[in-house]
Amino acid sequence: MYFFLMTKPAKPDRRNADIPDFFIYGEPSRHLGVGFCHVEYVRDRNALHRGRVALHTHGQMGQLTYWTSGSGRYRIDGEALDFSAPAVSFVPSGVAHGFAIAPDADAVVVSVSNAVLSSLSEMTTLPLGLPNFVTATGDPAAWRRLDVTIAAIVEEQRTNDGIGETLMPLLLATALTYVARLSHSRQLDHLTPVVKLASALRAAIDRHYREELTVEDYVEQLNTTRYQLERAARQVLGHSIKEAALNRRLLEAKRLLLFTIRPVEEIAYEIGFRDPAYFSRFFSKRVGRPPGLWRREEARQKTDP
Repeated sequence: MYFFLMTKPAKPDRRNADIPDFFIYGEPSRHLGVGFCHVEYVRDRNALHRGRVALHTHGQMGQLTYWTSGSGRYRIDGEALDFSAPAVSFVPSGVAHGFAIAPDADAVVVSVSNAVLSSLSEMTTLPLGLPNFVTATGDPAAWRRLDVTIAAIVEEQRTNDGIGETLMPLLLATALTYVARLSHSRQLDHLTPVVKLASALRAAIDRHYREELTVEDYVEQLNTTRYQLERAARQVLGHSIKEAALNRRLLEAKRLLLFTIRPVEEIAYEIGFRDPAYFSRFFSKRVGRPPGLWRREEARQKTDP
């Protein structure tokens, strides 16, 4: 088995103006809905890329790519990796990637918004802030299980189209966990200290974002210094420690507003706000509309033809 886990920090797309940021490959970046999930085959866009996709990023979503046939060279943040199917990668938002493939190569590409990925962080053992690439000819049973799960994702998207009340979150978490199992022989010990620290911070935020933890609380919990942790957060997560924690709260608020019928006040308490009025001001400042209005507008967009 060949396994590759990126040892370079995931840099935001603004680091290099020559690397474009796309929605789906070839389409300009656009705002993504909270429950965004898109499934397609690499060959669906063959007329556009003809087997060669230059380095690009996705600013608001991660991608799970399962190579089902053929061979090629996959590039992730400057690293070149030769592969033959089966192979699978997970690339989080902001990480440059591309590929050159043989005429017989194809893959299922599952693009998932950061909001959905954040909600899956407690459902999978795969570190969702780090790029991951696995290709192998061994352990065929594990690849068969992943193959079945990816097929179920394709069918779920075809028949139900989206997240909502579908099985998609469970299927995505299952697929990501299979990726983690296929690559379990190599642990985070092989990552650079900055990336390991940022990964630990992301995990800590996922566990504690509902709590009123201060920056110093995270520093103490991770047994580091404020300078080192702030540097890791900005370099890998693209935000300060405080902003990363607040953004995680905002993503959860949007998810609960869109996919549940809970009152706004209850959602405020659920994500750690003691004062619903303060939550409304927090949400309005970051989104431009109060949570109740945002929910109604998003619901209207989902039902409009």
